Amino acid sequence: MASLKQTLTTLIPSLIIILSALVLIVDSSSTPSTNYNKVLNPIDSCWRSKSNWASNRQALADCAVGFGKNAIGGKYGSIYVVTDPSDDPETPKPGTLRYGAIQDKPLWITFARSMVIKLGNELMVNSYKTIDGRGVKVEIANGPCITLQHVTHVIIHGISVHDCKPGNSGIVRNSPTHVGRRRGSDGDGIDIFASSDIWVDHCYLARCTDGLIDVIHASTSITISNNYFTQHDKVMLFGHEDNNLEDKKIKVTVVFNHFGPGLVQRMPRVRLGYAHVANNRYEQWEMYAIGGSANPTIFSEGNYFMAPNNPGIKQVTKRETNGWNNWKWRSSRDKFFNGAYFVPSGYGSCAPGYTGAQSFPVADGAMAPALTANAGPLSCTANKPC
Repeated sequence: MASLKQTLTTLIPSLIIILSALVLIVDSSSTPSTNYNKVLNPIDSCWRSKSNWASNRQALADCAVGFGKNAIGGKYGSIYVVTDPSDDPETPKPGTLRYGAIQDKPLWITFARSMVIKLGNELMVNSYKTIDGRGVKVEIANGPCITLQHVTHVIIHGISVHDCKPGNSGIVRNSPTHVGRRRGSDGDGIDIFASSDIWVDHCYLARCTDGLIDVIHASTSITISNNYFTQHDKVMLFGHEDNNLEDKKIKVTVVFNHFGPGLVQRMPRVRLGYAHVANNRYEQWEMYAIGGSANPTIFSEGNYFMAPNNPGIKQVTKRETNGWNNWKWRSSRDKFFNGAYFVPSGYGSCAPGYTGAQSFPVADGAMAPALTANAGPLSCTANKPC
């Protein structure tokens, strides 16, 4: 009987995901689509089956899971449409991305057409904003990229952020009433600095000068989900420095992402804080997948790890310092291939402690390829399921 209970406990999360996907792939207002004969993860099953997604964009704000569940972005604001891909960091024009991003009021930012935006300097996104690229192809590339600094409630969804370059020292506006001199940015894709309630979903991130996503200076309540990462060295850093003790409050959920080819390390690298890394697909690495220093807590759950062929780098984990035997690093229901292995450490529970609203079913690692099959920006058409 005990063995049966243990088996059911293991299988139930996977069954919940499959059943919810099968129920939600057919929307009552649309014709069933053969494209939906697949498993949708809990985030995607919340909205992708609905044919009215384009006329009800702000419903997306209800779909996050994990620590970033409360991120509402511009849910209660107006729709702002980007019509002009140009950029002026000091005096942005109406119709540009920067003009919408710096406003003090909540806004749900969409795009009139596909566009490549080369920013003149880092984009300072104000609180209560959503950047929503669904329905078109939006790229922020070949210049400085996105900074979230001292802000809350930001959603970034469905855009490509790639080939980001350092920003120069210069005048940059971050609100309608404030403009100041920035000392220059490092060339991160998305830099999250002293910010909270942030959700980054269904983005493509690659080839930036520094990190693809940095979470630093006590940033917390963050979910990074459904993204496709590729062709980069230092992918994600959670925590500024080992002695930056404020970073103990960092809590990040990393879920349903596809870590594709050409990645080297930091998927993520955690200092001091907490990371729940769940149902991600790791397609090899060139140094390690999950690392850290300064006694972080890492719970790896239901991931799919395909090790590289190099026999010297099969280990998923890397501790950057000695004395790590008591650090809480755990693996549960992960699946390991081609010799991949996870070195656990520490004692006691390292469960994320989610609220009921934040919690979500985590499937066995064997399902991660299916759950991440549509990672990155989606090709969505109005009046059809996405």
